[in-house]
Amino acid sequence: MNEYHNTEVTQSGGKKTVRTVSIKKGKGYKRVSKYVRGKRVATGKAPIKPAHIMDILSKKFVPGLFSDCKTRRCRGKV
Repeated sequence: MNEYHNTEVTQSGGKKTVRTVSIKKGKGYKRVSKYVRGKRVATGKAPIKPAHIMDILSKKFVPGLFSDCKTRRCRGKV
């Protein structure tokens, strides 16, 4: 099986959003992290559906891929 890893970073003012997709050995995960003034304040992680994994590996755009990644507040030391 193919391995795939991609990271997208968007920044607006002091806020940064990082979207990450990782596929290894047929399993995939997606993660969204939010940063404010350089500190990670929220993150969310979810598995990728098998149909979406095949689309990503064949280099097709998947609209709304990160819509179900619910972000949670990070607690303690980051």
